[in-house]
Amino acid sequence: IWDLLEHEWNEHFDQLCAFKAHHGHCNVSTLDAHTKSLGKWVSRQRGFYKRNTLSSNHIQQLNSVGFIWDLLEITLPFCQII
Repeated sequence: IWDLLEHEWNEHFDQLCAFKAHHGHCNVSTLDAHTKSLGKWVSRQRGFYKRNTLSSNHIQQLNSVGFIWDLLEITLPFCQII
């Protein structure tokens, strides 16, 4: 049975892998016209993860490419609350 949603997810995942190969990370901007669509998909994956609605298979695939779930881990790696 053909699963269109799974096919679309896999296409975006492949795009993310290509983005990472070129840029060295999976943090796709939604502000760049060239990456806006992929950036929105990445953002949706983070939202699904936070709501616990992302499949374990998709979580595993994203983890395998070094996907960062919490952007604070990227933007504030050395900040400490005093």
